[in-house]
Amino acid sequence: MILVTGGLGYIGSHTCAELLRAGHALTIVDNLANSKASVLERIRSLGRGGSVEFHQADVRDHRALGEVFSTGRIEAVIHFAGLKAVGESVAKPLLYYDNNLHGTCNLLEVMARHSVRRIVFSSSATVYGDPQHLPLTETHPLGAVNPYGRSKQYVESMLADMAAANPDFRHATLRYFNPIGAHPSGSIGEDPKGIPNNLFPYITQVAIGRLAKLRIFGTDYDTVDGTGVRDYIHVMDLAAGHLAALRYVLQQDRSITVNLGTGRGNSVLEVVQAFERVTGIPIPREFGPRRTGDVASCYADVSLAMRELGWQTELGIDDMCRDSWAWQRANPEGYPEP
Repeated sequence: MILVTGGLGYIGSHTCAELLRAGHALTIVDNLANSKASVLERIRSLGRGGSVEFHQADVRDHRALGEVFSTGRIEAVIHFAGLKAVGESVAKPLLYYDNNLHGTCNLLEVMARHSVRRIVFSSSATVYGDPQHLPLTETHPLGAVNPYGRSKQYVESMLADMAAANPDFRHATLRYFNPIGAHPSGSIGEDPKGIPNNLFPYITQVAIGRLAKLRIFGTDYDTVDGTGVRDYIHVMDLAAGHLAALRYVLQQDRSITVNLGTGRGNSVLEVVQAFERVTGIPIPREFGPRRTGDVASCYADVSLAMRELGWQTELGIDDMCRDSWAWQRANPEGYPEP
């Protein structure tokens, strides 16, 4: 049995569907703060009837987590649960430290009490801060520049300290770059609350008519067209990376910290133009000044994940555009309320 925290969220739901297809039994814990209960049946359908238990609970709730673990069947945890909006983290830093740090500390305490010693952690490339060199390797100095990124960086330190103190504790820490796309069925995808913080749901909401135009921040970066360059990874490739990491912590006698990306960057304009080409839908846009804290370019060195996890991406920008649009077109208002 694999426990997945935040399993009804964007990345969690896609990973749960793939875990079920791979034959794993799941227990999902989600407080529904940034997700909807209606996702659960879609995961079950995509997972071909695999075993899924669901508990609406917060990882900060020690008693509730203890009840989930009390069955004694959990062998490993994949930990997605956390807040992830950079701007919100700047405005509400204590909320992010309480949710992301306190929640993880509580989870690790309950795991220890129930002798569960394997975890895959959802980290982020934001732990690197302003890149000193590209591509970003796992040995690049860490220097998160906002509370969200620092919360991820502190949890990484927490996991390393746990491994140092407990010889039988193993973790796979996965530093994501920029997940986009959706399940190719169009059944599950990214459904942000309010105005999207990320580029791709903003594009698809403009395409479907929910938003009037896309705003692009910064046109004077030292990049191919002046707009920011990021390493966009299809969420299905990212889900496959979690399965590879889970196999690693269950089978290997060591921990690992790896980047999950494609190893190449695309500019904002390149992504918008790819979406227009793939879908035939024009995306009205306007340009604004740079946002504070944004960097010109950020993309991964993924050789360690390829070598140690046997994992690499298979899907490109066109696939990301096609699948994101299939999701948005089939779900113009996102997931229904339960």
